Amino acid sequence: MKTTGCEPVEELPPREGARRGLLRRAKSLVTVAAALALAVAGLAMSPPAAHAAAPTVVSLTFDDGHADQLAAAQTMNSLGLKGTFYVTSGVVGTPNYFTLAQVQALAAAGHEIGGHTVTHPDLTTLPSDEATRQVCNDRVNLSNWGFRVTSFAHPFAAANAGTEAIVRNCGYNSARGLGDIRTRFSCGTCAVGESIPPADPYYTAAPDQVENTWTLADLQRSVTQAENGAGGWVQLTFHHIANNPSDSITISPTLFNQFANWLKTRPATTTVKTVDQVIGGTVKPLVSGPAVPPPGTGNLVKNPGFETLTNGAPQCWQQGGYGTNTPTFSTVNQGRTGRGAQVVMRSYTNGDAKWLPSLDLGGCSPAGTAGHSYNLGMWYKSTVPTQFALYYRSGIGSWTYWTSSPWFAAATTFQKATWTTPALPAGASGISFGLNIFSNGSLVTDDAEMFDAAATPPPPQPAAGANLVQNAGLETAGTGTLPQCWQAAGFGTNTPTYTTLASGAHSGTKAVRLVMSNYSNGDSKLLPALDSGSCAPPAIAGKTYSLRAWYTSTATTQFAVYYRNSAGTWVYWTSSPWLAPAATYTQASFTTPALPAGATAISFGLNLFSNGTLITDDYAMYDTVGAPAL
Repeated sequence: MKTTGCEPVEELPPREGARRGLLRRAKSLVTVAAALALAVAGLAMSPPAAHAAAPTVVSLTFDDGHADQLAAAQTMNSLGLKGTFYVTSGVVGTPNYFTLAQVQALAAAGHEIGGHTVTHPDLTTLPSDEATRQVCNDRVNLSNWGFRVTSFAHPFAAANAGTEAIVRNCGYNSARGLGDIRTRFSCGTCAVGESIPPADPYYTAAPDQVENTWTLADLQRSVTQAENGAGGWVQLTFHHIANNPSDSITISPTLFNQFANWLKTRPATTTVKTVDQVIGGTVKPLVSGPAVPPPGTGNLVKNPGFETLTNGAPQCWQQGGYGTNTPTFSTVNQGRTGRGAQVVMRSYTNGDAKWLPSLDLGGCSPAGTAGHSYNLGMWYKSTVPTQFALYYRSGIGSWTYWTSSPWFAAATTFQKATWTTPALPAGASGISFGLNIFSNGSLVTDDAEMFDAAATPPPPQPAAGANLVQNAGLETAGTGTLPQCWQAAGFGTNTPTYTTLASGAHSGTKAVRLVMSNYSNGDSKLLPALDSGSCAPPAIAGKTYSLRAWYTSTATTQFAVYYRNSAGTWVYWTSSPWLAPAATYTQASFTTPALPAGATAISFGLNLFSNGTLITDDYAMYDTVGAPAL
């Protein structure tokens, strides 16, 4: 999201994956190669000699509520088959997901509507209250829309004793897992079907999710191996039904049609039922999850430094992004303080990637109050520009893209990005935000903060006599041709050329040379970056400041001074008297007027406003109270 006000389609909730490492029980897995070897040897996968088919029940289940599943529903409707659609209620009505009217049409056609949480998190990583909200409130949302809701599917097939108890206590009669029924891809020693009734109704066994590596023979084998074996219940799990072979969890409508038509012809001992029809039982009373605590005080971000991990990932944070790109997410030990969170972007075409506070119901996401503005902060270092991307939670728990901040410059050492949000929209109750990456490169973030703007603590004041200019000696290189935290600026008709010198500095090893040619009007100068606070020298309204820099010049120069106002916009402020040309390093100095009301930062630099050469080094800005003598 490179510009503000342009809404991306966020890939939320995250897609299912074969994550059996998260499951509550150990599973006996064999590799594809081993399964194929057994099949060749006739020891597995091959059906026994023909005999009367064992009673087999097949359930066609669909996860998440993807709109392209309507293609499968049309096929099933034409054949009189009924399926179970596990709907993530928080994304109903968002791009690429079912509308409420479409879910209602599915139910009217006889298909079952089941629960899949509000925002599709891994329940095993959440605090108990948040996991309970996700499960219970999803059932409440679906039931309030008029559906009979008795069946649940664990997101990512991740469950443990605690989350199973939550599902039961929220009023569900069953919950489906993944990966415990035999396929040629894994679990070669598993049973060919789940028992009816299941031994554990809150983690019912099912094959791996159907992926683009499945063939018609694989789908058929999942049924015939049960028919030719002990029979039982086979729950097949689909995600996308579309012509998109590059998506691992998509199969084509043609393949689904072929399988459904074949399934319709099975002997009478094989039936197709919804999960609810298999499990049975009454519809239990609705139970709401715990109320979300109101916004507190102080930093509203949980686990702001990424220090606490759950299952190897930062607790209360998730991966986010959209578009065509290949991001890699990780944590690194070289954060600003302790651990940091990293995104490396490759194969970028469009979109972005970022770490975000979990898009949940309030257990992790920062709480917000409609109408309030919030001060955001996050430390980062990056090889490319970055910006804040913001989302808000409203209504039943759905998340909506909100806005983005201005860009922050690339930085080779940790810098602090800060930004004040607009007023939170009506009905919103939570905020999630993160610095994103929207080009090939790498970004490390750490120490996030979010304060209500009306109660934000004042920034720490620099020590008396401290130089407020970052990278004042121009020694730290930036990602471009200029030093870190510095930028070129100017106006008018002229041709400036900037060079970072490796010798001839006033002190240290670096200085910057500006050569002006083809001058007609305007000026050019080197300035501390005109940003939102990570590089620009902070300042306090009403105070005066001593500005200093060392220079040599073949032409007259002067300080040009800017300030950042209360809206975060940079405006021209004033200029110093002219300073004479100097063949050797000379210190320029200027004391500003009182900084205007609402101003929060200053940027300044020596300029050229004629043809000539200017070399500068060792900038300084001091509060005049306590400034060292010239």
